[in-house]
Amino acid sequence: MTLISRRALIQSVPLWITARRLRAINTRDPAPHFVAKTMDGEKYTNDSIKGKVVLIEFWATWCPYCKKDERAIESAIQDFGKDGLIVLAVDMGEPRRKVKKYLEASPRSCKIVLAEDTNLAAICEAKTYPLYILIDRDGNVAGTQHGSGGEDVLRRLLAKAGLES
Repeated sequence: MTLISRRALIQSVPLWITARRLRAINTRDPAPHFVAKTMDGEKYTNDSIKGKVVLIEFWATWCPYCKKDERAIESAIQDFGKDGLIVLAVDMGEPRRKVKKYLEASPRSCKIVLAEDTNLAAICEAKTYPLYILIDRDGNVAGTQHGSGGEDVLRRLLAKAGLES
């Protein structure tokens, strides 16, 4: 093994360990450090969400299960927005114009973020949609939900962060 390849191997190990640690999102662990800019230009970070409950939804316009959950998300925002709920809906890899066109036909009151405008997609490694990650007021992961579950499942998830009707 040459000096260059050893150096490359040694330098790549910490990145591999860090990437592996970030993908393992466990309940009650601190939320990974993130930056997200909405399509409206609002910026969200771990610091800006302190004291709020944040539901991160990974979705796509073509996903029928994501579409099925939209009404439940809107209901949760209406019921818990006054209690500090923020929903960041991260669209996964679609062009801005396609998402804009979709939102014109199906408006949403959550904060829409494109995958290119956040590091959340890489941190959470979302591969199936919808995927939900809930962050509590203390900045810890309160729960996750893989796949659509409808309003009952979404409300049970939100209850893990203290939002109950």
